[in-house]
Amino acid sequence: MRVPLSWLREYVDLPATETGRDVQAKLISAGLEVETVEHLGADLKGPLVVGQVLTIEELEGFKKPIRFCTVDVGQANGTGEPQEIVCGARNFAVGDKVVVVLPGATLPGGFSISARKTYGKTSHGMICSGDELGMGDDGSHGIIVLPPETEVGKDAIELLELVDEVLDIAVTANRGDCLSIRGVARETAIAYGLPLRDPALIDVPGPNAYGYPVKIADPTGCDRFTARTVTGLSAEARSPIWLQRRLQKVGMRPISLAVDVTNYVMMELGQPLHAYDRALVQGTIGVRRAAEGEKIVTLDGVERKLHSEDLVITDDRGPIGLAGVMGGANTEIADHGAAENGGNVTSDVVVEAAHFDQVSIARTARRHKLSSEASRRFERGVDPQAAAAAAQRTVDLLVLLAGGTAEAGVTEISAPTAPHTISVPADHPDRVAGVTYGRETVVRRLQEVGCDVYGQDELIVTVPSWRPDLSDPNDLAEEVIRLEGYENLPSTLPRPSAGRGLTARQRLHRRVGRALAGAGYVEAPNYPFVSEQVFDQLGLAADDPARRVVRLVNPLSDEEPALRTSLLPGLLGALRRNDGRGSHDLALFETGLVFHPRDERRVAANLPVDRRPDADDLAALDAALPDQPRHVAVVLAGAYEQAGWWGKGRPADWADAVEAARLVAREAGAELAPRKGQYGPWHPGRCAELTVTVDGVERVVGHAGELHPRVLKALGLPARACAMELDLDAVARAGHGVPQAPRISTFPVATQDVALVVDEFVPAAEVEAALRDGAGELLESIRLFDVYDNADQLGEGRKSLAYALRFRAADRTLTVDEASAARDAAVALAGERVGAVLRG
Repeated sequence: MRVPLSWLREYVDLPATETGRDVQAKLISAGLEVETVEHLGADLKGPLVVGQVLTIEELEGFKKPIRFCTVDVGQANGTGEPQEIVCGARNFAVGDKVVVVLPGATLPGGFSISARKTYGKTSHGMICSGDELGMGDDGSHGIIVLPPETEVGKDAIELLELVDEVLDIAVTANRGDCLSIRGVARETAIAYGLPLRDPALIDVPGPNAYGYPVKIADPTGCDRFTARTVTGLSAEARSPIWLQRRLQKVGMRPISLAVDVTNYVMMELGQPLHAYDRALVQGTIGVRRAAEGEKIVTLDGVERKLHSEDLVITDDRGPIGLAGVMGGANTEIADHGAAENGGNVTSDVVVEAAHFDQVSIARTARRHKLSSEASRRFERGVDPQAAAAAAQRTVDLLVLLAGGTAEAGVTEISAPTAPHTISVPADHPDRVAGVTYGRETVVRRLQEVGCDVYGQDELIVTVPSWRPDLSDPNDLAEEVIRLEGYENLPSTLPRPSAGRGLTARQRLHRRVGRALAGAGYVEAPNYPFVSEQVFDQLGLAADDPARRVVRLVNPLSDEEPALRTSLLPGLLGALRRNDGRGSHDLALFETGLVFHPRDERRVAANLPVDRRPDADDLAALDAALPDQPRHVAVVLAGAYEQAGWWGKGRPADWADAVEAARLVAREAGAELAPRKGQYGPWHPGRCAELTVTVDGVERVVGHAGELHPRVLKALGLPARACAMELDLDAVARAGHGVPQAPRISTFPVATQDVALVVDEFVPAAEVEAALRDGAGELLESIRLFDVYDNADQLGEGRKSLAYALRFRAADRTLTVDEASAARDAAVALAGERVGAVLRG
């Protein structure tokens, strides 16, 4: 909401020394988000005056039309002689009053004006357009043509109100009252402790039987409708400069007098209005729900197919407007431009001021992708009591500015409603804020926002009609707290109960993050929303459980309506974006929840608000939610080790992804067993299936390796990209809970190397497991350090695996015979399980 300071001063007597920055600080302190203060005309310097065009000479021989004009600027140029000016605009004629900037002046943007020779003539100044003066679009797309009665030589800076300050306020969804000058003026008056001149406090005649006929078929969608009629509008009437300038300052474009007046009153009072050409309305105006498939052409010239939930304004022909959103083209007000083109000018108008259901208007605006100034206000809440005053204000301005006559008929249809009252203890704001305000302060602050307050210890508060967001005691407490100043609330640290801290799951989550970051990975959190199309791109089978997703009823994006079942889509998207922006050596990780729907769908019960939910309440809530395990995933691409004077470096490969999984498992104190696997997005020959043992049962908890080329192509990823994903909760269940520190032995280690020849298809992990089991308790560690597959020496389909075995006893120095016996036992068991034989 843009609020000119000059307009605001009409309703609040601010001190003359107060600047826009001062008002901004006050309003921010009161809880309004004033984003910027725009200084209009800050770098504008005169002379800028009104001139009258005396002559126009068309200059020939140029690529575009050029005119040499003489303009009477009175005594503003010091001589009284006509000013000679070269101009390329075509929208003015001899006798027109225009805005002239003379040499020595400076226009917005630091553009200095001086006499200069151009197109073979000397131009002593400029004839100005609205854009050149920083006024915005006035609809003319050319030179400003002023009303004929404007005085020649008059200061145009003052006339056009070019110097002003405009506050740009980000109005939250609950403060629809601040989408008007009236609402912001009320907040300003409260902040400064000054009286408010409420523009809605005007005399309004009561309804009678002579008004324009209106029929409300849906009182739930429209609980108030006021109609007034003005006849005899002058075809020559134009919006005065002050009205056009105020509309421009709040960000609206002047169109025609009748439309400008309705827009002006909407910005002033916050009540959207609509003016119909009475000659084009046929019969009774009605409000009803649209019939499915009905059509209407709105003012933007688009034909729209209506939904049965859309609220529409109708006459005897059918819909003539989308209620609260946009009027129809078949009753559009015709301005003076229509007369110039041989059409009829609107002389009689019917003014509509209605109050519509917030939810209905919001849904219609979104359904038709048609957000308007009116719908923005109705969505956030409009004062239903302001409709009659807004209609009267519109009628008064039309009569004043267009010479019209207000008909005596007043139509006002309203559904019976009772004021909303809230019972609240007088000390409730004190208890919420932890500050003692006292009853007098609470009552005073509530009365300032427009509430009627009665009672002593228990207050009965009647909420004003313009604040539909005040619905419970906490809302009232918030009003008191914000007006007393959030900055005045004391800073107090919470006192946690002794022994309470991070849970084991939270500690593991943090340890894993620190470990991966220490290994060179960069954390890249992503939104948990995915498109189901990504599962095809990842190559998941049609019956893969990961394809069963939880769909959102109101997703942030229609393209991503589901919750993720894997972290890879988001991480791979981050990898693609960074690679596309020139970062080719990447190692990213993420830890987060994934979501799996339960077999049985349950509806969550509403939790109690008067007490802490008990264990049964929380269990029922958990049972209605999707299963949400925590996963950890990494993706790699490019160089894992950079080349330099120290060496050639090397690219990231599948082994680095497996090592990342081992790193995570070590933090959880779990033993991770990788083995050859094949799943979804991974390359069949370069994929490791990651398993752990939980309660004696081996369980697959993830995969790691190089991604399939088809997946890389489908997702636009760099070649040879690798990835790993683990179920972190499952790994934690397989671990010891707390990582075990290594024990330092004072006894020496005995190292034995063995080279075993096995069939080519035997996984190294199975050979290692057999050696580990056969070696017994004396084995401290085992490491594969060589793989050899020469068919001439080993035979076709055979390979050699060389392992380093480290033996150590906790209480003695091992003898050679003990170490050799343990090695021989390990080799023997490997021979039994996988057919391994000692090489050579």
